Amino acid sequence: MILITGANGQLGYDFQKLFDELKIEYIATDYKELDITDIEKIREFIKGKDIKLIINCAAYNNVDKAEEDKETCYKLNAYAPKDLSLIAKEIGAELITYSTDFVFDGKKKAPYTEKDKVSPLSIYGQSKAEGEKLVLENYEKSFVVRTSWVFGIGNNNFNKQVINWSKGRDELSIVNDQVSSPTYSCDLAKYSWELIKTKQYGLYHLSNDGEASKYDQAKYVLNSIGWNGTLNRAKSSDFKLPAKRAEYSKLDSKKLEKVIGMKIPSWKEGIDKFLMELKGEF
Repeated sequence: MILITGANGQLGYDFQKLFDELKIEYIATDYKELDITDIEKIREFIKGKDIKLIINCAAYNNVDKAEEDKETCYKLNAYAPKDLSLIAKEIGAELITYSTDFVFDGKKKAPYTEKDKVSPLSIYGQSKAEGEKLVLENYEKSFVVRTSWVFGIGNNNFNKQVINWSKGRDELSIVNDQVSSPTYSCDLAKYSWELIKTKQYGLYHLSNDGEASKYDQAKYVLNSIGWNGTLNRAKSSDFKLPAKRAEYSKLDSKKLEKVIGMKIPSWKEGIDKFLMELKGEF
């Protein structure tokens, strides 16, 4: 049996969809069903359930709020994954948990590999870096997967925001000085599953192929939906946000592609599929 935590988010939604298609049994939980910040509650919940794999999709993702809510952020992003790794170890299950490009400071100017040293600029990034370390130190049957700029049907994200902004306005300004790779949560679930099947545990990067600024991403979405307004380039400094963002945080997924023997599609293909899926929702 597979246990999914954070099942109501984008990635959790897509894992459920994938497992439904593959006819694989799972238990989907969110914080209402299972508080992963309480190790005794996790122990109680899994009793008698024969869990073979834990997929941790739960996270504290409010990057700016984390600057003033450090304790909650660390509980969810660092200590909960560690506790899940301890539980997995106790019952002999595998664990996969997710991290972020926010663990890097963006000074490299070339795609980041798993060998690059972490240097987070924000509380959110620091909590994720700590979570990675604790999981990998605690349990050898763990996958830690870093990803970037995730978007999907299951929750709110940048693509959905851009579409909503475009509805009532004929002019938008989007930052052009943050570059990474937008990642479709459907692809994240699919290629994570391929990785899990290899049993080649460890740290991996998984994002859609290619790179884009937030401006490039918004432009592609707006062109795809036929918006006729004006899109302006802006700078991060124009928006006084509490958390610092890296200027460049593209992840290199070659290690994962080699292990699974598959090429990850481009971010544009991901957005195309996402927009098709979005149409189907209405």
